[in-house]
Amino acid sequence: MLKFQNFIEELPKAELHLHIEGSLEPELMFKLAERNKIKLRFNSVEEIREAYNFDNLQSFLDIYYEGAGVLVHEQDFYDLTWEYLEKCARENVKHTEIFFDPQTHTDRGIKFDTVINGIDKALNDGKEKLGVSSNLIMCFLRHLDEKAAFETLNSALNHKDKIIGVGLDSSEVGHPPSKFKNVFEKSIEEGFFTVAHAGEEGPPEYIWEALDLLKVKRVDHGVRSIEDSKLVQRLVDENISLTVCPFSNIKLRVFDKLEDHNLKKLLDLGLNVCINSDDPAYFGGYMNQNYFETAEALKLTIDEVAKVARNSFEASFISETEKQNFYDQITSVVDKYRV
Repeated sequence: MLKFQNFIEELPKAELHLHIEGSLEPELMFKLAERNKIKLRFNSVEEIREAYNFDNLQSFLDIYYEGAGVLVHEQDFYDLTWEYLEKCARENVKHTEIFFDPQTHTDRGIKFDTVINGIDKALNDGKEKLGVSSNLIMCFLRHLDEKAAFETLNSALNHKDKIIGVGLDSSEVGHPPSKFKNVFEKSIEEGFFTVAHAGEEGPPEYIWEALDLLKVKRVDHGVRSIEDSKLVQRLVDENISLTVCPFSNIKLRVFDKLEDHNLKKLLDLGLNVCINSDDPAYFGGYMNQNYFETAEALKLTIDEVAKVARNSFEASFISETEKQNFYDQITSVVDKYRV
C-alpha cells in the first residue's frame, strides 16, 4: 500500500476542476479576517471545520460564499492562490486550470481588477518559482441571471490575456445551462474556451444542454451521464472529458461513500475521466488524497490510475507538445512502479 501511495505521489497530474475560493483553508481565513478587520461568526479554526458537514450543494455554498468575504485586497487573492500552488508543487500537480468566481466578489464591492490581478500574479510566480503551469477560467454564477453574467464577461474583456475560458458553477438544480446560452455564444465569439458544471445534482439533460447550447469542451462533474446510454456514447465519441471530484461528491451526498462512486464504471465505459479536488479546503483533501483514497476504494490498478492522470493532461488546454511531455513522464513513473 505504501508503494501505491508513493506511486501516486510521484505521478505527474493536472488539476482541471479547482475553485480557487474553495482552497481557502480555515487558517488563512482567520488570518485574512484579522488583517482586513472582518468579524467571523466562528471563534476558532476547529469551529469552522466542524461547520464543514454539508447536506447538499446549497448548504456548502452558503458557507463557501461567507468564507470568501475575507478576500478584499489584491494581496488576499495572491496569498490564496499562492498557498494552493505550493500544495500543487508538493503533490506533483504539474499543471492546473483554476476556476474563479468574480461575481462572488464584485457583488460585494470588490473590483474585478483586484480579483484577477492578485490571482494572475500568483499564477505567474507559481510557474516561475514552483514550476507549476496554469490557465485561468472565469465562472458565471448560475443562480444569478444572464444579464449579470454579461456584465461580468464585459469586465473580463480587458483581461483576455489572463483568462483562457469561461465556465458555469454554483447551484445547479433549477438553473439549467440553457439559461446562459447567449452569454456563452458571446464568450466563444471573444475566443474563450467553454466548460460547465453539469450532471452533478442536475439531470443528464443538463449535460446535453451544456454540449449543444454552450458548446463545452469539458463537462465538470458529469457523473449522472451514466444514466443515459446515448449521452455516454456521445461523450466517448467526442472525447469530452468529465472532471470528476470524488471527495466533493461524497461530501455533498451525491454518493454515500467512495466505494459507491461510479468513476471506475465511467472509466470502463471508455469515458475520459480525471480526478480533481474541487473545493479541497471544504471537502477534506487535495489531489493526492483524492487519488489515493479513490483508487483504494474502487480497487484501481496502477494502469487505471495512470490512465486517469493521462486523461487530465489530454483534457487540458495546453499544447500537444506539452501534453506529450507529460505522457512520457507518466510512462516513466509507471515503468518504475510496475517492476
